[in-house]
Amino acid sequence: MALHIPDKWVWDFWCAQDGADYHIFYLQAPRSLKEERLRHWHVSVGHAVSTDLVNWQVLPDALAPSPESSDLWDNFTTWTGSIIYHDGLWYMFYTGVNRAEEGLIQRIGLATSSDLMNWQKHENNPVLEANPKWYEQLDQSLWHDQAWRDPWVFRHNGRFHAFITARGLEGEPSARGVVAHAISDDLVSWQCQPPVAHPGEFGHLEVPQLVEISGRWYLIFCVGHEQYANARRARASSANVTGTHYLVGDSPLGPFKMIEDSFLLADPFGMNYAGKVLRDPEGNWVLMTSLSWTDNGGFIGKIADPMPITVHPDGRLTVD
Repeated sequence: MALHIPDKWVWDFWCAQDGADYHIFYLQAPRSLKEERLRHWHVSVGHAVSTDLVNWQVLPDALAPSPESSDLWDNFTTWTGSIIYHDGLWYMFYTGVNRAEEGLIQRIGLATSSDLMNWQKHENNPVLEANPKWYEQLDQSLWHDQAWRDPWVFRHNGRFHAFITARGLEGEPSARGVVAHAISDDLVSWQCQPPVAHPGEFGHLEVPQLVEISGRWYLIFCVGHEQYANARRARASSANVTGTHYLVGDSPLGPFKMIEDSFLLADPFGMNYAGKVLRDPEGNWVLMTSLSWTDNGGFIGKIADPMPITVHPDGRLTVD
């Protein structure tokens, strides 16, 4: 019983748990668009709630781009983010791009809510931009956009941290994908730090998520086979698949490494993408993904039911 909205495609998502309720926020666009690829530029953030991660009640939309006439930083799209609760407020961090820049430069903004239903954008958005000291700026001879999106925000040792899809300054262009790092004391003022996941394998690492399982810290991310680094393509063991991967570290700030080359869940055409690892109501670890592509190239646009995860003694994760 996947989360399916008849008149909308849905894809990347993030969750917030409030008591027994799982709130899911997701990117959505009208299925009436003439071409699937146009969904990225006609996005709003939808919202649904469930007590079992299977049966969902769709709620009013959470967020939308600023009006085109405003010329604000997010007047083109609002893309993937995450939510954290602090001092009586829910903080949603999200990606935005500007129409005048043709959506090429990504930035991160903030919206807050007391009830997960009514959201107010921060007056000083964007709150977080890529620092050129560590992160690649827009140069279309190197990459197709300025990657600075999909913020995953968490608290550690009294400070707030954000992991972000970005690109570093080192290496050949196909291999510069990193997970950027920023810190904050108040969730509003942020300072960029060096990346926590270093370049070499992919052009980008999308939709990062950090989760602790059995004393290990898992940095979940997704990537399509078109974004493999040239060096990875050359390795016979690296099959060209699209899906959700992970790195493992002994602390939430790394260092992170791959236990194995294999993805957590992937296939040649990318049916399951943007995976999130969650605990279900019984406390079991599960993987949810956006259902994206069929083997004949059609876009599905739903969110999958949870799939059980096995945690192996050596730290490997497998989807059952």
